[in-house]
Amino acid sequence: MVYSISMKKLQGLSGRVLAASFALCLFFVSCSRVEEISLYELDGLTQEGLAEILARTVSQPWQGEEFVPGQVGGTWHSVTSADPRSFNLLISEQDSATRNVVMNMHDFLLDYDVVARRWVPRVAAAEVVVNEEAGTLDIIFTLRDDLYWSYYNSDRRVRVTSDDVIFWYDEIVGYQAFGSSGFHGQFIAMPDGSLQRVTINRVDDRTFFFRFPRIVAEPHLASNMTFGPRHIFEPAKREGGVEGVRNLFNVSVDPRTIPSMGQWFLVEYTPGQRLVYRRNPDYWRRNVYGVSIPYIAQNIVRIIPDENTQLLLFRDGQTDSYQLRPQDLDGLLNRGDGSFTVFNAEGSLGAPFWTFNQNPVNRPAPQYDWFTQQEFRQAMSSLVNRDRINMQVFRGLAEPKVDFFPPPNPFYNPDIRLRFLFDPARAKELLASIGIQQDSAGVMRDDQGRAIEFDITIRSESAIFNDTATIIMDELARVGIRVNVRVVDFQRQVEMLFSTFDWDSTLIALSGSNMFPSQGSNVWPSSGNLHMWHPNQPSPATEWEARIDYLFNEGRHTVDVERSWEIWNEFQTIILEQLPKIYLMRPRSFWGLRNRWDFSNVFFDNLNGAEITHLFLAQ
Repeated sequence: MVYSISMKKLQGLSGRVLAASFALCLFFVSCSRVEEISLYELDGLTQEGLAEILARTVSQPWQGEEFVPGQVGGTWHSVTSADPRSFNLLISEQDSATRNVVMNMHDFLLDYDVVARRWVPRVAAAEVVVNEEAGTLDIIFTLRDDLYWSYYNSDRRVRVTSDDVIFWYDEIVGYQAFGSSGFHGQFIAMPDGSLQRVTINRVDDRTFFFRFPRIVAEPHLASNMTFGPRHIFEPAKREGGVEGVRNLFNVSVDPRTIPSMGQWFLVEYTPGQRLVYRRNPDYWRRNVYGVSIPYIAQNIVRIIPDENTQLLLFRDGQTDSYQLRPQDLDGLLNRGDGSFTVFNAEGSLGAPFWTFNQNPVNRPAPQYDWFTQQEFRQAMSSLVNRDRINMQVFRGLAEPKVDFFPPPNPFYNPDIRLRFLFDPARAKELLASIGIQQDSAGVMRDDQGRAIEFDITIRSESAIFNDTATIIMDELARVGIRVNVRVVDFQRQVEMLFSTFDWDSTLIALSGSNMFPSQGSNVWPSSGNLHMWHPNQPSPATEWEARIDYLFNEGRHTVDVERSWEIWNEFQTIILEQLPKIYLMRPRSFWGLRNRWDFSNVFFDNLNGAEITHLFLAQ
């Protein structure tokens, strides 16, 4: 898909509408299996091979460069792995395939310049006003005056106003029955323990402001959001209620009737086959000559679930870019036909993780007794052979994720690291401390004699998850624990996490990269709907979760830097000690781009991914 640098990044940075979302971008589809080769052999191969691979690829991170003007024209050919469930912005919060489509037709209020480390205007400019005496804070937004909900192949344009933003905040995200992931983020815990809502207030057609009932440390992050067209969603809610809104823009509608304020119009959708986009000439972002971005005239996206097929399409010149898996590197780099260039980026800021279901709806199951004990989770982390995963799954092109915040986070502390790395002897000691030991046959049993056995659920599209789960299963088997790998499609996995809760453990990843400490307002607080090991708690189930709730809330509202360091250091330490999420690997990224495109505006790095917003055909 053609995304802007900011759009991909901001999907993880938006503070209200999408505090965290499911990510599909890091893990790739194939039919590969874990190779049987010694770690010593692989270590030698990968150390030599990495230097050679980097020498044959291009490193071109974005460092704040200005984009050069280009010419409009050309068709971009790309792929996506799944059909969208809807074309509705609300639905996109819980479906990444839908979000991939919808975000081409929407935009965020603000952008974040990762090089300068500051917020900059996108569709609005922002001003922060602090009232020290009242202890409140306002962030005032002024929309651009050239924003429209435009309709494809039509002169009809509806001006974007403050009313669109206010309606979305109050009547969609703020209406609890919709189940928006941003709902809980609209409330702030006050010093006396009460909750007060962050209100949104209209000034005029272009100006509105959020009023925070207490001073917050990151008001830009907390208020950044996307929004839908009021002139469509308001009548749908009035006439059809919750279902009326959720059924808007379902996949059976003619996509040409969907308005866009983003870079693209969706003009065609053929289920299981393809989506077609055309550039939006009304899009606000323009070059120095007044030509709107993007320069690409058309984007044809084929729906291809199997990544081996995606690879073949790229090799055959039928698609313009491809996110390489580790096993693809040799074949593509040795092709040598000069038709494409491979870019490289350092390890991703985020990482997949392994998490255990601690939801009390599963209390009758023996797994609940094990999963809710921190020593068990610490033991599981001590049985994750990350070096083996790196060598056998990532070909040595990854590194263990042993910190919590990544280095770009202002409160990254290199001294706070995961203590429970691969050590089977220590794992056995931890398990023994809670009454779990091997019997005479080598089977690990708890103090009631129950054999330790559970599932790891993975999504069917990801061979990397499959290979990682296979290694975890093998390492646990060596100490007498039986793990069953349960393969489901991604929508079923989402359903299990959000509604049925019928899972033991799972491997998954979330988008966003914790570039700010207060990201994840629906993940870390116990009330969050993505607090996935036990979501939507009416009150914290454990003392450590209560402490996390307190620290997260205090950190959001603490401006004093010294005090903030104390808060976020303790926050990181508790997470890496309690291990509700056991982080795995940070893979290095490789991306191929066909040489028919001009590379002047092309950048690729671990902060922004692939920047192709200003891409144009080579002359």
